[in-house]
Amino acid sequence: MKAFVAGATGQTGRRIVQELIDRGIPVRALVRDLESAKTILPSTAELIVGDVLHKDSLLAAFGDSTVLFCATGAKPGFDPTAPYKVDYEGTKNLVDVARGKGIEHFVFVSSMCVSQLFHPLNLFWLILVWKKQAEEYLEKSGLTYTIVRPGGLKNEDNSDSIVMSRADSLFDGSIPRQKVAQVCVEALFEPASRNKIVEIVAQPTAPVKSFNELFSQVA
Repeated sequence: MKAFVAGATGQTGRRIVQELIDRGIPVRALVRDLESAKTILPSTAELIVGDVLHKDSLLAAFGDSTVLFCATGAKPGFDPTAPYKVDYEGTKNLVDVARGKGIEHFVFVSSMCVSQLFHPLNLFWLILVWKKQAEEYLEKSGLTYTIVRPGGLKNEDNSDSIVMSRADSLFDGSIPRQKVAQVCVEALFEPASRNKIVEIVAQPTAPVKSFNELFSQVA
């Protein structure tokens, strides 16, 4: 197994890279700025320069990867096309190349509430709308996938238990990025994660469950 991580230098992506390395899985990390990436990512990660918006760069970057993680996301700003380009077109390019390369499992970090058109986050140039379009493109691709929809993201980890539910069933709550990374990586090893959309938050009063239990309970 070799993992390809898009969005590797982002706050969630870098945690996915570290989780993979901690599990002994080789990583090819897609980065746009090599020197900056060297200061962010573990030295054992293979850094590959490329851009999800340029499909030709992805073809070369994939190498011999067998699984893929997409943790990309448009940054807040004044470009109204950014969510469309990054969250939809970029993900679409990854799906197309992954399909051509025969990727075994595509894990996509999306967002809770993507099905709610009138959500405040859509004031940021319809970011949830484009994430939902990307989800649907992946679902129809024929690839084996797991779509992970986290609640509000926290940079600091905590001891709260992970709560996992089916699509469009959680509408509030938060979760540390570290736990999101753990869910994404564990999806590779849990057959019950295949071809599912899962929504996740963390709660201090929730019972502790194994990842097998978490994924298996989602219909």
